[in-house]
Amino acid sequence: MHAKNANFMSLVAIVGRPNVGKSTLFNRLVGARQAIVDDTAGVTRDRHYGRCEWCGREFSVVDTGGYTSNSDDVFETAIRSQVQIAIDEADLVLFMVEAATGITDYDAEIADVLRRTRKPVVLCVNKVDTGEKMYDVYQFYAMGLGEVYSISAANGSGTGDLLDAIVAALPEETVQADPYEGLPRLTIVGKPNVGKSSLTNALLGVERNIVTPVAGTTRDSIEAHYNKFGHEFMLVDTAGIRRKAKVNEDLEFYSVMRSIRAIEHSDVCIMMIDATSGMEAQDMNIFSLIQRNRKGCVLVVNKWDLFIKDSNTMKEYTQALRSRIAPFDDVPIIFTSVVNMQRIQDVLNAAAEVYANYSRKIPTARLNEAMLPLIEETPPPAWKGKYVKIKYVTQLPTKFPAFAFFCNLPQYIKEPYKRFLENKLRENFPLHGCPVQIYCRQK
Repeated sequence: MHAKNANFMSLVAIVGRPNVGKSTLFNRLVGARQAIVDDTAGVTRDRHYGRCEWCGREFSVVDTGGYTSNSDDVFETAIRSQVQIAIDEADLVLFMVEAATGITDYDAEIADVLRRTRKPVVLCVNKVDTGEKMYDVYQFYAMGLGEVYSISAANGSGTGDLLDAIVAALPEETVQADPYEGLPRLTIVGKPNVGKSSLTNALLGVERNIVTPVAGTTRDSIEAHYNKFGHEFMLVDTAGIRRKAKVNEDLEFYSVMRSIRAIEHSDVCIMMIDATSGMEAQDMNIFSLIQRNRKGCVLVVNKWDLFIKDSNTMKEYTQALRSRIAPFDDVPIIFTSVVNMQRIQDVLNAAAEVYANYSRKIPTARLNEAMLPLIEETPPPAWKGKYVKIKYVTQLPTKFPAFAFFCNLPQYIKEPYKRFLENKLRENFPLHGCPVQIYCRQK
């Protein structure tokens, strides 16, 4: 495990009843940062998760707003279970209420759950846009949750004090000594019932004495040291995702909350989907998290034995899957039946290959030798009569493959040409299964 992985990022969940402004606050907290981190098209599929940085402290933020039931009649049990999930998974709960409406039954219900938790809770009152509305804030002290922060998520007032309070209440970041530091971390992710635990058991079930269990560093995820058949790595199983839920939205929310932690602390994600149901919205959410966190990926289509096949089935299924996950479609796709032990070793081999690609450093001389003639052959399009000249390319010292192209007018290199550069890099260098980031910088 890399030193960076030993330092776990805190998770903040925004909870509250519908229409109090959770998504507006979420966008304000992560918006500016997101625009810098994700300058790639196609990563905004999952808008409920992002990162925020304040006073040198970085943490993840989850907006529960996107997961409430769409019906007008929101059941108390649904809200209660969603708050409970947030409490279970997050390091801090940000509870949001609204000034004008006062304390509603739903607010009182959520406050009741939060008062009993040992997790830190920060209470903020939204829509305090004018001085008069400050008088509506004091009633919320009656909830018994400590200090009350008044904000306007729409115009940003009060959010600085709120962020100060969040950072002060977050648990201290601890760097844990790890006996297996430096080993690749492979994490098995996917929605419930796709066969994650079966795959883990298939990998670890034989020759148990070789496997050394390690105390779980993230709640409810099991880590094991795997060392056989020429492979050595830390295997993290998130099989604990499954939970009986009242509504599908809760199940999806729980699955995504658990996956966030696992994905952030891995090098390569083995993402499992069910062959019989295909790549559904919930799977896309998880795939989007892998892509956004810039992790290597192996896609495992499990329960292939249950899928009705003809001669071209695998080829057609692969094509359909690649078009669904585009633009990051250069990932290994393995068809397995874990219960029948089919192609289990292929999954490990693919994960090992992706990790090698993920951590590979390409010499600058080789990069320029391969890329500059291709750029000369197909230069960036001229912009308003100005010609863009790329002089030099180098790999950046990041954990994932990232490349800087130095040129005279970086602002005129648009997304389609960056995609062209990425495709040429993939054609010339082994980057299969890895996200690639392109930066254009002033020469």
